[in-house]
Amino acid sequence: MTIGKGLKMALLGTAAAVMLAACGSGEATEGDQDVRKVKIAYDQQSKPMSWLDENGEATGYDVEVMKLVDELLPEYEFEFVGTTSDDLLIGVEQGKFQAGVKNAFWTEERTKKFTYPEEFLGLSSAGLVLRKEDENIKSLEDFASAGYSLAPIAANNAQYTVIEEYNTANPDNPVKLEAGDSFTVDVVQWVNEGRVDGGVMIEGPFEKQVTAEDGPYHHLKDEVVYNEFAVIKTWPLFNKNEQELAAAYDEAIKKLADEKKREELSEKFYGRNLFEVLEEVER
Repeated sequence: MTIGKGLKMALLGTAAAVMLAACGSGEATEGDQDVRKVKIAYDQQSKPMSWLDENGEATGYDVEVMKLVDELLPEYEFEFVGTTSDDLLIGVEQGKFQAGVKNAFWTEERTKKFTYPEEFLGLSSAGLVLRKEDENIKSLEDFASAGYSLAPIAANNAQYTVIEEYNTANPDNPVKLEAGDSFTVDVVQWVNEGRVDGGVMIEGPFEKQVTAEDGPYHHLKDEVVYNEFAVIKTWPLFNKNEQELAAAYDEAIKKLADEKKREELSEKFYGRNLFEVLEEVER
């Protein structure tokens, strides 16, 4: 009996040591509820949607919503990885990251490369950057009717798709759309210099560049204007093999929607509740 008890104690001790070792190495155990660590990429220079703050922490509307999603998914642990917009797209597509957030719009082309969830992440204001004397141009229809030139947009940029969709719906009054060589151009500078009559921009970056006192183009705040022409849904992008993770995200975001958490974060990071116009959002 003594030998049996001793053997049992030894086995229990060994099992405990194995469990402690597993916990120390980050491996999932029954006590961890089989937690899966996943990498969520974010564009670290896309304030106020996502950026790396002065303390070296990931933040911004997109990131903070995903942090709330993470809190509702005990079976997952999100690791936020800051990167560039281009690397995010390539990394999520190739599986380097399981998902990514970058104020992404929905496009048919991207559905071939990524898994889109059923529930959108947030809303984004898209507008025309114009010279002050052209502030009467309030819509794409106005812009097209004036025969104005638009700053080039890369064909793989979702903003290109937005203009392309407008042109398809309005063949008799299209915007002059030119595909650019790079993902983005310096819209504010191009407009101010008169190289083009206007350019498409997201409100957040315009606020950061022009409205903010420390913005690089704050000195042009009385020379250029931002006229919103649409509010558009934004989405997290998931790797094609991450349907289960996308489904878990959907369940979590529904709870956040019920609790109006996205509205709160919209107020915090955009200075306005974009969800107030949700019923009018077409895209």
